[in-house]
Amino acid sequence: QVQLVGSGGGLVRAGGSLRLSCAASGRTFSTYAMGWFRQAPGKEREFVGAISRYGDRTSYADSVKGRFTVSRDNAKNTVYLQMNSLKPEDTAVYYCAAGPIYSSSTMSYVYWGQGTQVTVSS
Repeated sequence: QVQLVGSGGGLVRAGGSLRLSCAASGRTFSTYAMGWFRQAPGKEREFVGAISRYGDRTSYADSVKGRFTVSRDNAKNTVYLQMNSLKPEDTAVYYCAAGPIYSSSTMSYVYWGQGTQVTVSS
């Protein structure tokens, strides 16, 4: 069992930056791939980025590529999402997730954080 607690969301102006964190419980963090997803009002949850168990691979949605960076610190059981050059269309609830497979699909992730709100004003 893994519990994920996300933090770092908030209100920021367009062009600004935020860093989300997701802290995991347990001693098996490094055995999981980690993903970030987001869900805007009235829309389906969508993939943002993912990182493999040891951080040697990352992938991103086209909409955030070049602006967002996923990283992890296995010693601290934490995964991060650095968001730069934020746009109003990035406004959403952001979720971290853990799963056995490095993937962009929500179906591959077993454990989910509670979500953290990111609002980007124009």
